[in-house]
Amino acid sequence: MKFNKLKLKLLVAAVALLASCGTPGIPEPPSLELARPVRDLKAVRKANEVHLSWSVPEETEDHQTFRHAGRTLICRSLGPPLRDCRNPVNELPPQNAPDQRARSRRRRNKHQKTTPPQESYTDQLSSSLEMQSPTSNVVYAVSVLNSYSRGAGLSNQVQVPSAPTLPPPRNLNARLSAEGVKLTWDAVTPSREIPGIRYAYRVYRRDVQSNKDSVAGEVQVLGETNPTLLDTGFEWEKTYDYRITVVTLIEQASGSAQVEGDDTTPVRVVAQDVFPPKTPTGLQAVFSGPGQKPFIDLVWAGNSEADLAGYNVYRHQVGSEPVKINTELVKTPAFRDSDVLPGHEYSYSISVVDARGNESPRSEEASEAVP
Repeated sequence: MKFNKLKLKLLVAAVALLASCGTPGIPEPPSLELARPVRDLKAVRKANEVHLSWSVPEETEDHQTFRHAGRTLICRSLGPPLRDCRNPVNELPPQNAPDQRARSRRRRNKHQKTTPPQESYTDQLSSSLEMQSPTSNVVYAVSVLNSYSRGAGLSNQVQVPSAPTLPPPRNLNARLSAEGVKLTWDAVTPSREIPGIRYAYRVYRRDVQSNKDSVAGEVQVLGETNPTLLDTGFEWEKTYDYRITVVTLIEQASGSAQVEGDDTTPVRVVAQDVFPPKTPTGLQAVFSGPGQKPFIDLVWAGNSEADLAGYNVYRHQVGSEPVKINTELVKTPAFRDSDVLPGHEYSYSISVVDARGNESPRSEEASEAVP
């Protein structure tokens, strides 16, 4: 009997001890330390270089901190999508483990935008690869392994055209005139014709102050010996750098694609307007007629230049030099001269003034007599 009471007391004590420690849950399996596959891989091609960039994984597939980083495989395929990465074109050494303090700060500041560590790689496309299937695409993916050389699979796949590019033209020259910036360069000739592929010169204009690029124009590569482009889209009193690249235009089954070659060395142009406007034409002088206070009306063909500021009116009599008779610029192509005397003959000419004060040569004269 005493023995049963002792067993009962021990059982109650054990139950109490278990209750005080809490009920244990289902044990979690150990982490496999497989990095979450990259999902933001990007690819940009310029000439024969393909620049890849992506965010370094910081978590495992089971949402743990990825601590044991291994190699990163660079995977490439010509044409079809990648199924695996058995033959990587290169591999990168392990990235350093993520900064735990930085990760803790990001957890505390969930609403604060942060950028994870970035990785990049530049692949060189050989001419032989480009010519294998010139109207196809080169497909890329990356695979991040752990220190045991195991991974969770390929990243998102990205592609760039596989077509060959042409070298930049030589002897780029830019000459400023009143009509615009005239660009000339030596022609580039493709070594062979490829069905579905054509080429064009693309001219870039960069505003030196804002460092902003604009396309000034394109010229088809058609075998011409002296290609030219007249750029009229710039602004006066600014400084620009011009450069040219030959862009490859590809017709694919899925649509059109393009890839740029290397750029020429930039040529700088200071677009200072020192060019006078065109000389006005069509000047006519008409007397007011008898019975009125004498005056002479002048009319002429208007100037259509965008930077027109106004006109100056010059008058002279026989044996004297022309004198400007307007006190302010005339805004319309008409003027009335009321400072005339009977019995005199007057000769008139007109000039155009632009927004930067450049004045055109004077027009041909028109004469009128006051009876």
